[in-house]
Amino acid sequence: METDYAIVGGGVVGLSIAWGLLRRGRTVTVIDGEDGSIRASRGNFGLIWVQSKGLKQPRYAQWSQRSAAIWAEFANELGDNTGTDVALEQKGGYDLHFSEETLQATVAQYETLKQQLDGNYPFDVLGHNALRKEEPHIGPKVVGAILHHQDGHANPLRLLMALAADVRRMGARVLTGKTVTDVAKPDAFRVTCADGTVVSAAKVVLAAGLGTAQLGPKLGFKAPVRPQRGQVLITEKMPKLINRPSIYARQVNEGGIQIGATNEEVGTDDRVTQRGLSGLAADAIAAYPALAKAQLVRSWGALRVMSPDGLPIYEQSADMPGAYLVTCHSGITLSAAHARLLPDWLEGTAAAPDLEVFSEARFAVS
Repeated sequence: METDYAIVGGGVVGLSIAWGLLRRGRTVTVIDGEDGSIRASRGNFGLIWVQSKGLKQPRYAQWSQRSAAIWAEFANELGDNTGTDVALEQKGGYDLHFSEETLQATVAQYETLKQQLDGNYPFDVLGHNALRKEEPHIGPKVVGAILHHQDGHANPLRLLMALAADVRRMGARVLTGKTVTDVAKPDAFRVTCADGTVVSAAKVVLAAGLGTAQLGPKLGFKAPVRPQRGQVLITEKMPKLINRPSIYARQVNEGGIQIGATNEEVGTDDRVTQRGLSGLAADAIAAYPALAKAQLVRSWGALRVMSPDGLPIYEQSADMPGAYLVTCHSGITLSAAHARLLPDWLEGTAAAPDLEVFSEARFAVS
């Protein structure tokens, strides 16, 4: 066998897994697509987000919390190894509300989840005046916010670059511009690409985002993922305006403000639209009126990777043992868990996290 693990997909999810396996002395080959391939990693909003996760499945909240708790250590090691600062800030994040009704309804949901998590769900409810002390530029239309203390954000492109550099430094073979067309297992796994490249591996991890829908069934997975478009806006660099991120806007480490994001079921259309961008701008100005005078410098659309219930999927193939499916739409939040914790699951160690609730069995029809 050429390699212990062949990882199909070179985005944040695939590279985080590769990084974790390399730290454990495993040999890894990453097989990545072309520059024009659909990539969620390049369009990510950059949030490390716990709040709102797991309202219907507390284990998802716990998994997100575990990742958020080890993110700083993960970022520091990447920075030490590569010299790249991923601009991590974990000072909490806001769920902003424009009506008392939605605020109180969300607080009720959070209180229920907090009970299910034995109290480990740290948040505060801020009325407008309290919020204004934290965020002097908040607009009068914002009636209040939920401040969740486990939230934060990072620079997703720096994270992607740091992971790509560090897996190469640790000896991974990274094959780019490849399209995997088949995976067979006569003895070891044989991963075949469209250009004739063949990789032989003891195990295979399918972490190809939306590409898992086509390749997954070849390995015995349902792979029920779909695209969901998110559009974002970026302003010019500005003086400090926003102290903590929200789903409406965050001020990035370079000074620009990222505004987002839409949630659109439009297939694989990743274009921006006037309607989508106008809606984002209106919401951002309602939250932070000073943004009305900001110059916009760019916008883009990207496709999230969504399962039917929005939760990650972690599954070992029953048809081809040793083949694993890993997919999620929170690749930045879960990057630390994928790097630090998921290798135990892949290796089958005693420290393996219990991920059964995230298996494809939950999609079975009785």
